[in-house]
Amino acid sequence: MEKLKILLPKGRIYENVTELFADAGISIKLPERAYRPTVNQDDLEAKVMKPQNIGKLLELGAHDVGFTGLDWIEETNADVEDIMDLGFDPVKIVAAVPNTIDDKALLKKRIIVATEYENIAERWLKQKKIDNLIVRTYGATEVFPPDDADMIVDNTATGRTLIENDLRIVDVLMTSSTRMFASKSAMKNPAKKKKIMELKMLFTSVLNARDRVMLEMNVAHDKFEALVKALPAMRSPTVSSLYGDNGFAIKIAVKKSEIPNLMPKLKSLGATDILEYELRKVAE
Repeated sequence: MEKLKILLPKGRIYENVTELFADAGISIKLPERAYRPTVNQDDLEAKVMKPQNIGKLLELGAHDVGFTGLDWIEETNADVEDIMDLGFDPVKIVAAVPNTIDDKALLKKRIIVATEYENIAERWLKQKKIDNLIVRTYGATEVFPPDDADMIVDNTATGRTLIENDLRIVDVLMTSSTRMFASKSAMKNPAKKKKIMELKMLFTSVLNARDRVMLEMNVAHDKFEALVKALPAMRSPTVSSLYGDNGFAIKIAVKKSEIPNLMPKLKSLGATDILEYELRKVAE
């Protein structure tokens, strides 16, 4: 079979993506200062590129699957298939100005806007009918105001860096997170599309498992019905009889966020020998 060619994002989101592959059973090892990792699957081939370039490279068709932020797909107007949102590295693309600038005064003059997102910024500024001159930045956008820019358009996760640089958000242009994208040509190839959707299934099962834990417990016959009714199981719980017909053993997968309230409740309903353990994959 022809290999599925994968583009991995260079930089801070690389670790999250390769960890997802690892949890799905696919090992990706990148030698120092290299751009072509080794993969433990014969039908996969990987290359590391800057997130900004991945969308257009997929559009050109030389690669089949890539992982990058939705912001860079929007910025480059890349014509690709959005396969799934991994939810990693969520950010907002915002317009921000120095706290000392008056909004009304800002709209009465031609302003300098510093940004890495030239196209996203240009579309927003045109929509708002703001007279502007865009200055392309290459990192550290937040340091431009007030001396070298009146406004910035940048990404932020917590807003802390903006506050530290005496900036305030005036509008949120879009939200973004790391996603899995595919080239349209790959999705027209039945064999490649099948492999892409298999990867999606594996990734979905891993992400589902990260949000859940398995609970096992025992319960006496007379308390079984009340306890089962209190279970927030994915489907129906797995139930088996205990040795000697001394009650039942129950197994359920539940969300981690439910555990603090659920565990005491189960105990009060008669559950004993409660075990909690991590899951690796959950395919629904």
